[in-house]
Amino acid sequence: MKLRTLILGTIAGAGALAALAAPASAYVACNRSGDCWHTDNRDFHRGWGITVHDDAWKWRSDRYHWREHEGRGYWRDGVWVTF
Repeated sequence: MKLRTLILGTIAGAGALAALAAPASAYVACNRSGDCWHTDNRDFHRGWGITVHDDAWKWRSDRYHWREHEGRGYWRDGVWVTF
């Protein structure tokens, strides 16, 4: 009985470790004003003027600047809008 419990515990632990080791999907979202932030969301309303790039994207001009905020939302005119 103890051997069975040990084996099941080992399998469960390995599964949990594998799930944690999976890379997180992350994106960079930028609005028309040049505010950019990290997000895990690719689906923004088309009218908000947000472009989503993969996490490796690098801007090539001074037009962009980083902003960060916790939670779900987007930047508009320098203000975080929660949704």
